Amino acid sequence: MQVYLDNAATTALDPQVLKAMVETMETHYGNPSSIHAHGRQVKTIVEKARKTIAGLLNAAPAEIFFTSGGTEADNTAIVRGIIDNGITHAITSPLEHHAVLHTLEELQKNGTIQLSLLDVDAQGHIDLLQLEKLLNDHPRSFVSLMHANNEIGTLTDIEYVSALSKQYNALFHSDTVQTMGHYAHDLAKLQIDFVTGAAHKFHGPKGIGFLYVNHNTKIKPFIYGGAQERNMRGGTENVYGIVGLAKALELAYTHMDEHRQYIQGLKEYMTAQLKGQIQDIRFNGDIAPENSLYTVLNVSFPCTDIADMMLFNLDIAGISASGGSACSSGSDIGSHVLSAIGADTKRPCVRFSFCKNNTREEIDFVVGKLRELCLEKA
Repeated sequence: MQVYLDNAATTALDPQVLKAMVETMETHYGNPSSIHAHGRQVKTIVEKARKTIAGLLNAAPAEIFFTSGGTEADNTAIVRGIIDNGITHAITSPLEHHAVLHTLEELQKNGTIQLSLLDVDAQGHIDLLQLEKLLNDHPRSFVSLMHANNEIGTLTDIEYVSALSKQYNALFHSDTVQTMGHYAHDLAKLQIDFVTGAAHKFHGPKGIGFLYVNHNTKIKPFIYGGAQERNMRGGTENVYGIVGLAKALELAYTHMDEHRQYIQGLKEYMTAQLKGQIQDIRFNGDIAPENSLYTVLNVSFPCTDIADMMLFNLDIAGISASGGSACSSGSDIGSHVLSAIGADTKRPCVRFSFCKNNTREEIDFVVGKLRELCLEKA
């Protein structure tokens, strides 16, 4: 049996998304910047997709900018948001994705900002009292906090953080890559400055994402070279990717409640099976349903003798999972997230992430293999 439980890294392309993309590829090849009929037709397709996404998020189409993915969107929001608004202080947590952390660290290194890192507890919750104190101590700050952690799944109350940021005249950016398409985002109600999305996290194509920029927040282009995206991002649009992004998000919203209930059930089932079959099992992050991303389960196993080989052994057994962010694969530094929350990194830690395509039979197979591996080394 081949089992894919690495959906936080990327998801399988939905057949309906592929169909929409192929139909566009076969019939529409004009450049959307061209003024002739072929170009105008494609421009209409791009703007229809933008309108679809904006409608689902309760935003204005003019607030949606297409990017190459979440990393570019995060970089754009952070660099342009800070520099173009004259901000010299930023606040984040040590648990953020490297697309956020490395960008802010680089801005600190070159003297653009002073960077403050929030304290986090053993479950990955940020210190909200410390956040308010930092906001109060600085005239204007840039806050960047992800909605759900990509490795341990702990959720942050971004509605509260957004309100707090507004109270202290701070700009607030949230990396919502892991929750986009899985939770409903009402951006008009949220009143956030920047959010990001990547299609391949919700069964869309890779290489396409978007950045939401609140109409009250002004930034300059991050990529120059053309008048595309209303002069905000140079470069010919990834038309087929944009079509796939819009279709994937539309499908995600249409079936959101159904998929959430089903996937949450898989996560709870695997949690119970692991507890019942493997002694001294531990879970990293907050796994309470109301505080946790329902697609992610981070597990710490007692078999320390095979810590370096756990993922390899799972792969040999036909099981795809990860030790953390796919963007950090190949790094020998280890997970900065697990280190920050004080997890025992000598134990093998595995992130299992689920989607609508997974089954209980797959969970039973995976738990059985994990039990075998741990018993072999007991």
